[in-house]
Amino acid sequence: MKIKSTLEKTTKQAIVNKVVDYLDKNPGENVNKIFAAIKKLTKDKSALAQIEFVEDYYNNDKPKHEFIQDILKNTDTKCLKKFFTNFFSNANWYGGPKRQKYMEQENTKIPFVMLLSPSMRCSLHCKGCYASSYSKKDDIPPEEVDRIIGEARDLGIYYIIILGGEPFFNDYLLDIYEKYDDVMFTPFTSGLLINEKIADRLKKCGNVIPMLSIEGFENDTDARRGKGTYQKALKAMDMLHERGILFGVSSAVTRTNINTVLSDEFTDMLIEKGSKMSWYFLFMPVNGENEDFDMMLTAEQRDYLGKRSREIRANKPYFTIDFFNDAPYVGGCIAGKYFFHVNSKEDVEPCVFSHFSTVNLKGKHLIDAFRDPFFKKLRSMQPYNKNMLRPCSMIDNTNVIIDVCNEVGAKPDDAGAEKMLHDTEFHEKITKSSKEFAPYAEKAWKEVFNEKGNDSFSKG
Repeated sequence: MKIKSTLEKTTKQAIVNKVVDYLDKNPGENVNKIFAAIKKLTKDKSALAQIEFVEDYYNNDKPKHEFIQDILKNTDTKCLKKFFTNFFSNANWYGGPKRQKYMEQENTKIPFVMLLSPSMRCSLHCKGCYASSYSKKDDIPPEEVDRIIGEARDLGIYYIIILGGEPFFNDYLLDIYEKYDDVMFTPFTSGLLINEKIADRLKKCGNVIPMLSIEGFENDTDARRGKGTYQKALKAMDMLHERGILFGVSSAVTRTNINTVLSDEFTDMLIEKGSKMSWYFLFMPVNGENEDFDMMLTAEQRDYLGKRSREIRANKPYFTIDFFNDAPYVGGCIAGKYFFHVNSKEDVEPCVFSHFSTVNLKGKHLIDAFRDPFFKKLRSMQPYNKNMLRPCSMIDNTNVIIDVCNEVGAKPDDAGAEKMLHDTEFHEKITKSSKEFAPYAEKAWKEVFNEKGNDSFSKG
């Protein structure tokens, strides 16, 4: 067995080295060779089918062809090679067996992605931000951040999203990115602290793909995030684009900015600026001090977000992710199964919006959270609804999070989560919103997903 394992690793590494060599020399002209090499590395039938699906799109779909060519031709060589080796090779082909070992031996699921908030410090005060109710004094010590990331990598997690607060407040994180150069990092940032020096450092690292928060054009962005933030975010995009650093945009979609962030004009501007993707998040009423249901999308708007996101993805050389309406592609809710969040107090949570926990990492190992009944219970119940356009345990299936927390003893770790569990008026409002969306979800589920969704990700 040991000889076989060694041979497999040697073969994998040879193929990885070949792809890296293609990426180093005229990658735009070697796409089909790259696809052929990647397929040799992929043993899982489902993953292979997805790669062949992307390859078919590249060869036969003009927007996808342009998108992939843009990435290959306009990305810094080191950034491009790190994206392949860290995200595809390490996170999937090397990390996958590490994670699977725990599943097979002890029915413990190691998620694919870790979301980590080392600090909640931020110079902005965005309305409705989930981070606003956390103490700005609760920074995780740098040595603890190092330990948590090291443990995550040992478990097979090679993709880490850095949240906050503002990640670039913590200068030591740049050293962390360099130290763990086999891991892919994505900091979600306002862009306000990105300057020429930091942009140069990110290019040197090669393994960092920033996501810049922007809520539409200047009026919408400045209205929620503060005067001047829009222009500073655009300046940060220019610095990243000039250096060939892969980056994307994150938008909280609200009742007032939805038409802007989904417009052709806004999307085309982002493409021109060098953004490669937009990640759309529903505005969530999770700030316990000043939750605002009036900023939540109406049922009709939430349905439109899904339609329009799929339309942009199909017709432009650009990638979009709609965190909720794309849930059928990944088997419904993925909180605690494919990703999880460590907040600035070191509480391990299922999701960045789901502020409930049973394990704090002070004095404990990361594996303890995955072995705990909380995450195992959530996984055993997913998907929470046969209609995976209603995936969430909080805003779609509003009793689920209450029932699970009562069963396993999970505690709320902020004021918003406390309300979700114990405030009757809050629960009535969120349930009303869920019921209003239900008929739209049923219609789209039948028409778009044929009532089947994508079951290949829902098991395990």
